[in-house]
Amino acid sequence: MRTQVVIVGAGPSGLLLGQLLYKAGIDNIILERQTGEYVLGRIRAGVLEQVAVDLLDRAGVGSRMHEEGLPHHGIELLFKGERHRIDLTGLSGGKSVLVYGQTEVTRDLMEVRAAEGLTTIYEASNVSLHDFDSERPRVRYTKNGQEHEIECDFIAGCDGFHGVSRASVPASAIHNYEKVYPFGWLGLLSDTPPVSDELIYANTPRGFALCSMRSLTRSRYYLQVPLTDKVESWSDEAFWNELRLRLDAEARERLVTGPSLEKSIAPLRSFVAEPMRFGRLFLAGDAAHIVPPTGAKGLNLAASDVGYLSESITEYYDEKSQAGIDTYSQRCLSRIWKAERFSWWFTSLMHRFPAEGEFGQKIQEAELEYLVKSVAASTSLAENYVGLPMK
Repeated sequence: MRTQVVIVGAGPSGLLLGQLLYKAGIDNIILERQTGEYVLGRIRAGVLEQVAVDLLDRAGVGSRMHEEGLPHHGIELLFKGERHRIDLTGLSGGKSVLVYGQTEVTRDLMEVRAAEGLTTIYEASNVSLHDFDSERPRVRYTKNGQEHEIECDFIAGCDGFHGVSRASVPASAIHNYEKVYPFGWLGLLSDTPPVSDELIYANTPRGFALCSMRSLTRSRYYLQVPLTDKVESWSDEAFWNELRLRLDAEARERLVTGPSLEKSIAPLRSFVAEPMRFGRLFLAGDAAHIVPPTGAKGLNLAASDVGYLSESITEYYDEKSQAGIDTYSQRCLSRIWKAERFSWWFTSLMHRFPAEGEFGQKIQEAELEYLVKSVAASTSLAENYVGLPMK
């Protein structure tokens, strides 16, 4: 079998890349080790920057997103028992974010790929990458007990933090940067109306909390918890009771509780692998970087990665130029490190770090007070939250 680009991973980054390449007339095959149902069952982010929205529109999958997505023009910061609104649109020159669940993004991309008759091979096991330092890369995999090989021009590793793509790179050719945080997020999804029209980020002596949403009838809430906590130890009732203790009086009054649809604990880390290109293998999305979810940058960074990559590969075929390919890693990493900085800063500002004690809590409160009263500081937050431009 032969194609122009093999994409490893059928998450949103791999699917978006496949659709952008298809729109440019470039053949591609996607390999995914899980089933399509499993991929759709993963509960992830739901805040899209304008960059991501524009790329999904370019891929031809934006109609339902615009019909059902919720434009958000601000966020609220809760500390010392009071909420303070950050006017994202007013401070960023008219930009906003769109609340639309990653599951829905994935579903839209899957449906359009199926409608176009494009090849996605699910339950592809034993995937291995070969000769990506040559002009004739190959990808091998097993399906239904049969071994297969695909020859291609390029390989795009969109298979996540634990995928085979980054693991295939010799250790001497890659440098990993990592910071692991001493806590996790306990998340709960419920078919209940959101507690607020906009997201609430709460800094409290009991720890961080986030009130988010997926729609007008489905809410997503998070609590900062120790890494030693087990999700089995948190009943729905215990979650709702703890969330109430971290909210202000108005939010407590408006909170509607209900049974959880999904509940999980995710550890927080910052991670970047450099470079992101190895011959004809390119890393994109979580295969190359992880951000704490505080700044809502994970899916958005993955989208900009594949935006750069699709442009680079299209330029290679249309203009016979390697310029985009040669600068892919540099362009991605410039934007990635800015997002890593913002996510680290926002995480450091909003969470309780046990080792910092009462002094650390007071410093956070002082910075938060400065942030909400300073136009310059609020503008910086708004510009980063809505997303920095790709160019």
